[in-house]
Amino acid sequence: MRVLLVEDNPILSRSLTDALTGARLTVDCMYDGEAADHVLRTQDYALVILDLGLPRLDGLEVLRRLRARRNLVPVLILTAHGSVEDRVKGLDLGADDYLAKPFELTELEARARALIRRSHGHEPLRAQCGPLAYDSVDRGFSIDGEPLALTPRERAVLEVLILRNGRAINKETLSQKIFGLDESVNADAIEIYVYRLRRKLEHHAVAIVTLRGLGYLLEAKPQ
Repeated sequence: MRVLLVEDNPILSRSLTDALTGARLTVDCMYDGEAADHVLRTQDYALVILDLGLPRLDGLEVLRRLRARRNLVPVLILTAHGSVEDRVKGLDLGADDYLAKPFELTELEARARALIRRSHGHEPLRAQCGPLAYDSVDRGFSIDGEPLALTPRERAVLEVLILRNGRAINKETLSQKIFGLDESVNADAIEIYVYRLRRKLEHHAVAIVTLRGLGYLLEAKPQ
């Protein structure tokens, strides 16, 4: 799951990023309202965590523009000093929840998880491709009924592939979903994780295939 964090305080931004990453979320960080507005026009997120006191464009305007585009991504707003007026404005503009500073990181994690669960419905998501099964509750994979041991990056790649429902995804898009907007990561790094996953799947009736011009596709092998 990718989260957009919009917070102009670099120390707080780093702390929040570390906490969310520890909760197995991929975090993109923006430090001003204009940058956040731009990226929200071009990228999809499972959640937006939005500070209201932002330079260049305040958080309420970012939220107003987001909802004007009929983008229904969950938004958790961060307010300074628990301002009632800011909370009311944010909720009226379409925010889903708010946290008043200062707050505990554990509360932020809990609220983030709750908003993401709510936006995806209350039922746990399960997916299957041949003998490979995925359960969104614990983000675990099993194959032929046995748990499949994966590193966090391998699991993230396989999650994207199994949730594509038989649709191919190109390397650049897959890289963006895994690494977010980190320009220091070369898209070719995805090839390493795909190679490792192929090794782990090679003796089972499921495979990651490469479709020329289209990208990677997870498919079940014929029995």
